[in-house]
Amino acid sequence: MVYDLLITAGRIEDPARGLRGPGYVATNDDRIAITTIGADADEVPEAGRRLDFPEGVLLPGLVDMHAHPAIEDSKYGVDPDEHFLPRGSTTVMSQGDAGARNWPRYRDRVIERARTRVRMAINLSASGESNPGFSLGDLAEADVDACVNAIRDGGDLIWGIAINVAEAVCGDCDPREMLRRAIQAGEATDRPLLVGTRHDNDFPLDELLDRLRPGDVVTYCLHGLVDRIARDGRVLDCVWRARERGVLFDTGHGMGSFDFEVAETVIKEGFLPDTISTDQYRRHVGSSPQHDLPLTVSKLLAAGMREEDAWPRITSRPAELLGLAGEVGTLASGACADLVVLTEAKEEVPLRDVSGHARSGRIWSAAAVVRGGEVVTPPASLDRTEIVDASLTVARLSPDAPPSRFLTNP
Repeated sequence: MVYDLLITAGRIEDPARGLRGPGYVATNDDRIAITTIGADADEVPEAGRRLDFPEGVLLPGLVDMHAHPAIEDSKYGVDPDEHFLPRGSTTVMSQGDAGARNWPRYRDRVIERARTRVRMAINLSASGESNPGFSLGDLAEADVDACVNAIRDGGDLIWGIAINVAEAVCGDCDPREMLRRAIQAGEATDRPLLVGTRHDNDFPLDELLDRLRPGDVVTYCLHGLVDRIARDGRVLDCVWRARERGVLFDTGHGMGSFDFEVAETVIKEGFLPDTISTDQYRRHVGSSPQHDLPLTVSKLLAAGMREEDAWPRITSRPAELLGLAGEVGTLASGACADLVVLTEAKEEVPLRDVSGHARSGRIWSAAAVVRGGEVVTPPASLDRTEIVDASLTVARLSPDAPPSRFLTNP
């Protein structure tokens, strides 16, 4: 059998099935046809196009649980096909870029047109993030009925409800009332919340966590502000209790929500975030190094997280939370052929948190991305000389490496 595309790698990681080792993935149309670990050289099938990455790690397409894919109506939005997909994130969830009032346009202009798979945590604010100031600065914006109707209209495209109770979002409005309305909309539609905490002593973290339900997700969980989840070298008791009740925790790096000291504490304490996400938005465009999901993982690895703990948190775990398990976040046969090959830089560099504090680490980046069986862009790190042999197209990350190198144990 001749497959459409075949990618070999020095290491394949499929956390959803606990598979790890050298091998290959073959695709037909937009589906994964077969994933093989530890095959012999003569068992590699033919394909219309073949890419070899003897030093790469082949994963399911990355899933970013909290970001800002939008092309209009959002002061934070960036084009997902330009800023997420080529950097490895084949599935991205919007954190409130649209609300009930502009949801239909967001669905038509972003979700239905983007090559990237986009899902929505709809903003409790009916205007989403189109307001130049406080998105929830007026109680009239927190229209529960409108939010509920939009969710019913959106169906599976709307995962849940985005609610940030920080003063920068709520202005002078009561944050407890805003959270109450978000929970009301969530209970009416059986949807979880994606929650940003207060960052102020007037709504303490323990009180906020006690109000959340199993399945609700606290994002920005590694910030170092007054309501941080760890202090004095330990994770707070109220945070442990929330996790025991089923409340989940997401990274949401962003411009103000990643602190190395907090990250190191939670990793040491065994309180790993349930998902790793970027909160990537407009101000990140042109950053150096470019902010993306592989870079966020690089920082967590520099803080002490193990690779085997990081990979599921950008693939299988967020796919499960988004209701997409089996379709994305896995390399199983029949799953959507969303793939990414990550490579690690050879040299360590200073990696910085949002306050400028640095840790040494190596930067991971996407060397190749496949969305629905199609290579997204010619990977910049590939040798541009293609080797053509009987309709088999091969491109190698290391041109001098033998094609069978990926078949040997590292």
